[in-house]
Amino acid sequence: MHLPSSGFSARLKRAVTGSADTPLVFLGNFEVENHWAIGEPALPRVASHAGSAVVNRMDEFALLLGGKDDHVVLKTPLDEGYRGYLEGLGLELPTVHVVAGQDPQRTVSEDALADPALLRALSAVAAEGARLTAHGISAVEEELSERTGLALGAPSAAVCKKVNSKVYSRRLSDELGIRQARGWACETLEELAGAVAAATELLEAGRKVVLKDAFGVSGKGIVVLDSAARLARLHRMAVQQAEKAAKAEGGAPRTALVIEEWVAKRCDLNYQFTVGRDGSTHFDFVKELLTEGGVHKGHRIPARLTDGQVGEIAATALRLGERLAADGYYGVVGVDAMVDPDEGLYPVIEINARNNMSTYQNVVHEGGLAGAEEVAVARHFPLRLTRPLPFAELAELLDGLLLTERGPRPRGLFVNNYATVNAAAGTGADGFEGRLYGVLVGASDEEIEAIDTDITRRLAAHSEGS
Repeated sequence: MHLPSSGFSARLKRAVTGSADTPLVFLGNFEVENHWAIGEPALPRVASHAGSAVVNRMDEFALLLGGKDDHVVLKTPLDEGYRGYLEGLGLELPTVHVVAGQDPQRTVSEDALADPALLRALSAVAAEGARLTAHGISAVEEELSERTGLALGAPSAAVCKKVNSKVYSRRLSDELGIRQARGWACETLEELAGAVAAATELLEAGRKVVLKDAFGVSGKGIVVLDSAARLARLHRMAVQQAEKAAKAEGGAPRTALVIEEWVAKRCDLNYQFTVGRDGSTHFDFVKELLTEGGVHKGHRIPARLTDGQVGEIAATALRLGERLAADGYYGVVGVDAMVDPDEGLYPVIEINARNNMSTYQNVVHEGGLAGAEEVAVARHFPLRLTRPLPFAELAELLDGLLLTERGPRPRGLFVNNYATVNAAAGTGADGFEGRLYGVLVGASDEEIEAIDTDITRRLAAHSEGS
C-alpha cells in the first residue's frame, strides 16, 4: 500500500505556492544560519570539520517532506537498503537528484551550484512548473534559483535573515506583550552598554545571564555567565569587534546580541505553525524537548501540557504569524518556548522562521505511520564506527526494534535519516562518529523507554566490536 503525501506536505505547498498540486524541489541545507551570519558580529566559535560533515548529511531529512510528484537534491545516493525500508512502509518518495563530487564541508546547496549537469536537470524540472524550497533561504539558494529558473517557494533571503535574528524575536515579543525573561536586544554599542550594566546588577545579585548571537545555531553563539568580570571581558571584545568592522566598512559600529536573565524551567517546548502567502496562519503542533543531564535528547509528542497551555501556545502562534506575514514572511515557523516550575509559559524564547528538526518528524503522525493515540519520541543515537555501516546490517542488528510495518499498534524506531550514520567516514584514522536519527513509536513512555534502552545497548555493543 502506498500513502499519499502527508497533510503537512499539502499544507506547505498551499502556503508557499498557493496550490497543493505544485511540485516542490527540496533542499536540506541545515545550519543555514551560518550564511545569514556572514558579515554579522558574533561571539567566538570553534569549528568542527567532522561535525560539519555529519550536519551537512542531514540533507537527507528533506527526503520525507515530499511525495511522488516532488524532487529532492541529496549529496549522495540513498542507501538501497534504506530506500527499500521506506518503500516497505508505503511511503511514496520524491525523485532524487544527486550532486556530483559532493564536498563533506559544503551544504547540499553549495554542492548543487558546483554541478553543471545537475543545474541543467533542475532547469528541466523548473520548466515543468516546480518551485524551490529549502530548510532556510540564504543567498546561496537564491543563486541556485536564478541559475536554474526554479522560482522560490519562499520569501527572499533578506526577509528570511531578518525574521530569524534573535534580536527580531526579542523585539517582536516586546511589541506584542508576550512574556519573556528579563532581557535586552542590542544593535548599537549604546544599547549594549546599557544591557551590560543592567545584566551586571543581576550577576552581582547572584543571578545568571545568557548572551546570545543573533544568528547562533545548535548551541553555538550562546554563553551562560555567572561572572560580572567575564561579561565585562565579552563586552570589551564585542566593542572592539564592532569598531574594527565599522572602520573597515566605513559605517557606524553595530552589534547583534541579546542578553537575558537565566530563568528556571520545568521543560523546553518547540511548536510549529505555517504562514501562507495570503497571510493565514495554521498551528501545526507543539512538542516537548527531552533532556538528559542538561543535554538535548529528543522531542516528545504529544507534549505533556494542559489544554490551557496548548491553547495559549496556539493563540501566540496566530499572533506571531500575523506579524511575520506583515513583514513579508511565509512558510514554516518553529518557536522555542519554556514552561517554568510553576507551570507558567514563556511562549517565545526564539523564533526560527525556517524548517526545524520537528518539521521532519511530521511524517510519523501526519503521514500515517502512527495514530494520534501513540506516543512518539524523536531522538538520535551516537555510533562509533571503523567502516561504513550499510542499512541492511543495521536492520539485522536492530531486528525486532525497527518500525517495519503498519498495524493497529505500531511499535519501534522509524529511521528518518540514514546518511548521517556514515557521513564522517574517512575523517579519522581510528574510526569516525556517526548519528542514527529516528522516531520511537509506542503505546506509552515506558514502552518507548524499553525500546530506547535496547537500541542503545545493541548499538553500543556494535561500536565496541567494530
